[in-house]
Amino acid sequence: MSVYSKEELFEAKRQIDSTIHKLTETLKTLESKENPDRYKSQVTLAKRRIVAFEIAVNLLEKELKEIYDEK
Repeated sequence: MSVYSKEELFEAKRQIDSTIHKLTETLKTLESKENPDRYKSQVTLAKRRIVAFEIAVNLLEKELKEIYDEK
């Protein structure tokens, strides 16, 4: 298993948080379109990606907490 520095984990979390924000905005846009059923697959994909990235953020936060608890 790879070992990452605290700074690398913070940056990864920051990037993922940014991606979640962008996906959330994209999802709002797609759902507000005139014919949202036309974008059903994109909406589903965006929702699944948001969930996956939220899991990644939770795992990063857990790892960061463990790093801080060790000190």
